[in-house]
Amino acid sequence: MKQPTFKTKAYDAETFRKRIQKVQKKLRPGEILLLFASNHKIRNRDVEYKFRQNSDFYYLTGIQEEDSIFILTSDTSGMFCLPKDKEKEIWTGIRLGKDKIKSMLGLDFTYDLTEWNQKKSAILLGNHTLYYFFGENSERDRELLWECKTLSDRAREGKFGPHRIESPNFLHEERLTKSKEEILILKNAAEITKFGHMRIMRESKPGMYEYQLEAILEEEYLKYGAMGGGYGHIVAAGQNACILHYVNNDDVLLDGDLVLVDSGAEWNYYTADVTRVFPVGKKFTESQKMIYEVVLYAQKNAIRQSVVGTPFNAVHEKTVRFLADCLREMGFLKGSLDEILEKETYRKFYMHRTGHYLGMDVHDVGRYFLEGKSRPLRDGQVVTVEPGLYFDPSDDSIPKEFRGIGIRIEDDILINGKNPINLTEMIPKEISEIESLKA
Repeated sequence: MKQPTFKTKAYDAETFRKRIQKVQKKLRPGEILLLFASNHKIRNRDVEYKFRQNSDFYYLTGIQEEDSIFILTSDTSGMFCLPKDKEKEIWTGIRLGKDKIKSMLGLDFTYDLTEWNQKKSAILLGNHTLYYFFGENSERDRELLWECKTLSDRAREGKFGPHRIESPNFLHEERLTKSKEEILILKNAAEITKFGHMRIMRESKPGMYEYQLEAILEEEYLKYGAMGGGYGHIVAAGQNACILHYVNNDDVLLDGDLVLVDSGAEWNYYTADVTRVFPVGKKFTESQKMIYEVVLYAQKNAIRQSVVGTPFNAVHEKTVRFLADCLREMGFLKGSLDEILEKETYRKFYMHRTGHYLGMDVHDVGRYFLEGKSRPLRDGQVVTVEPGLYFDPSDDSIPKEFRGIGIRIEDDILINGKNPINLTEMIPKEISEIESLKA
């Protein structure tokens, strides 16, 4: 079978120029936005983690070099970037340089990063509001706070710097609604994710280890041009599935157990986020099947409710009500449904939310509440829908055949009027489909 290919570039520099211009229109005179690129993180001693650009910085500029600084006001745009350096480029790769970046993005000015300390006062001077993501880098926070104080001390000269620092939430509002180009990228990430999930469903068997399934996922993602997983792969066999963010991935797969896999490929800086559960052997047990069908029904129902105008939190509240009622009818919870909901006793089995925003970050940016009210869903948003049920393996009050069962089913949903689009629906989740693959 011919291996599918994915375009390595979904958009060009013009996309970033338009984004810069759009955000620039949100700034008024006297306001300045500073965005800082990621720096290389040390893994151990002098070994660095693989570089991944800051999502906000990449969203606006498309520049994948470390340590750069982007500046935007109502009438100017610029960047401090790594200087061209032949000796360093031999070791770490070719740098774009200030001239090329200026031309690519249509900026008003660009400087070598070495000039930042000399010019930062002039950059901030005369602006009363600094838009900056405070709290992400304590060293950078101290630098900017000191610079603002130093400038404020020059009031007798008739000069001033920022006396107010605000988070640039307007940038996150732009990221919250996805463009056609972004949706295409997310679809590609979902398609690549499919190959990983379907392969481990087919190839997993008793005696394998969780890390072997993790290796298959990463291989499939990289094979199709993804950056790897968009977050740490969760491969949880048996009772490990009851640990929501299980990361060890070092246990053996036993016949009769289930495997919960939460993993998504990151392609062109956008990630999928998918969870599937399947038997280590060839079939679900009756107890596993009972719980799985409840979670699957809850998930399908929550997807149907993910339509324009529905408050984000309403999907979760209805899912909680359904799962709590099922747990009550199955005998796992006592009392009336209203008592269960009021006392939140359902949290023994369902302790997380039903979904979150998705995009460049697996838990993507954007406010969930506006003026104290849950925010209505709108066209172009992408959310996950991921209900689950988890049965504590050490709880003697739970019938033995259910202890250690952990089931979560998760898909990526594009809000599209009254017809939500499941971007990951091609990844099997019906019991019959999964057992067919296992056979």
